[in-house]
Amino acid sequence: MKRYAALCFVSLVSAVFAVFLYRLFEPRHAVLWNQSVEGQAQYASLVDKLFNARLNAGFYSSAPTDFITAAELATPAVVNIRAVQQSRSGLWGASPTGSSGSGVIVTPDGYIVTNHHVVDNSSEIKVTLADRRTYMAKLVGSDPSTDISLLKIDEGNLPFLVFGNSDSVRVGEWVLAVGNPFNLSSTVTAGIISAKGRNIDILGGGGSIESFLQTDAAVNPGNSGGALVNSAGELIGINTAIITESGSYEGYSFAVPSNLTQKVIRDLREFGVVQRAYLGVGIEDLDSERAREIGLPTAEGVYVTRVSTNGAAHDAGLNIGDVIIGLNDTRIRSTPELQEFVGRFRPGDRLTLDYWRNGRRLRSNILLKDGNNSTGVAKVQGTELDQQLGFELRDLSRDEKRNIRSQGAIVVSVRRGSIVAATNMQPGFVIASVNGNRVSDAAEAIAAIQSAYNGVVLDGYYENIPDLYSYRFRKRDD
Repeated sequence: MKRYAALCFVSLVSAVFAVFLYRLFEPRHAVLWNQSVEGQAQYASLVDKLFNARLNAGFYSSAPTDFITAAELATPAVVNIRAVQQSRSGLWGASPTGSSGSGVIVTPDGYIVTNHHVVDNSSEIKVTLADRRTYMAKLVGSDPSTDISLLKIDEGNLPFLVFGNSDSVRVGEWVLAVGNPFNLSSTVTAGIISAKGRNIDILGGGGSIESFLQTDAAVNPGNSGGALVNSAGELIGINTAIITESGSYEGYSFAVPSNLTQKVIRDLREFGVVQRAYLGVGIEDLDSERAREIGLPTAEGVYVTRVSTNGAAHDAGLNIGDVIIGLNDTRIRSTPELQEFVGRFRPGDRLTLDYWRNGRRLRSNILLKDGNNSTGVAKVQGTELDQQLGFELRDLSRDEKRNIRSQGAIVVSVRRGSIVAATNMQPGFVIASVNGNRVSDAAEAIAAIQSAYNGVVLDGYYENIPDLYSYRFRKRDD
């Protein structure tokens, strides 16, 4: 009897000791909150720890199949966007129409990235956060060539997503799509990366950049502009398009890679326009037959069909018939990959370029240029509205801002017989808001007017005149 009692006692002690050891080494699960300044610091600290841990892991983002932490990080930072456009006049006059989509908060002070097609031609943009707070957003800038737009709301201490490295994403890696399909807020779906560098010819235009991440995560109307995140909760893409015959998800969805997105929104935030760099070449994908002819072991690379005089490639010594196979020690396999990689840089940046010529691999340094073969930074000229509307703008000087006590853009000239001239607007008018949205400089004013569907209302002041003036016009005749 004593023997059995001793055995029971030893078993009980062993069990208690095992539980103690398990609880001692069990990983802690953090619940992330972001409700105050202190909460924001906690949130950022936990995010930093999570991603620092990922950097020290071999390939952390593909390992877990538990998406709870990633969903908890992403869901609060994804917003619903409602863009209002003014329809054409009909029997009963003009009536507003709208489109809806998603957006991703990328800074705690209210910068939001979304798709250009979600807010294109909008006169009003309404943003609803995951906690149902609503704000009117200001359009900072938009880039149709990548289908990326940047918005700003006046709020701080917001949950936000940290950008991941889309280059490190692998085919077969688990990802989450977060958005508002069919106005169902905060919807999370899972899938894998199906392909990279996919071009589906959806954006149009010779300057468009399509090098999408293809996934099989369920994406439907309303998901556009939402987040594609890896299982570590990093933003690796902006959900943009689907291929469908029914109008709904059929297994193919596409996202703009995060590395390209970051560059576009940096440009829009800093300059108001995207700084596009070009190699100055005509290109096409390499096929196996041509690869055999020139002695390349694989049909991976981009074949040069044209070299522009005085362009970046011309200065670097490239010729027709060369095959571009690498940039900055990054392998280039296809035209979309090349366009996306170059699209991350600005005119004036220098790259190392690897190419194949006459059976040899060669390397050259290349200085990127813009479409006018200039290496300078492109800025808003102020003349962007002259041809269509008939007036030019510029930024306010420091003295003008002090005298008027307002930010905005000042009208430099008004062309006789133009749409704006018909409103009796005079040079010297300071535009303080466009369709009720405040603007701080010429770049913001031009972007807001260009994005307005048709009806435009400009409110502002003249120097030394305290009264508020308002001018209304339509961008096109109905």
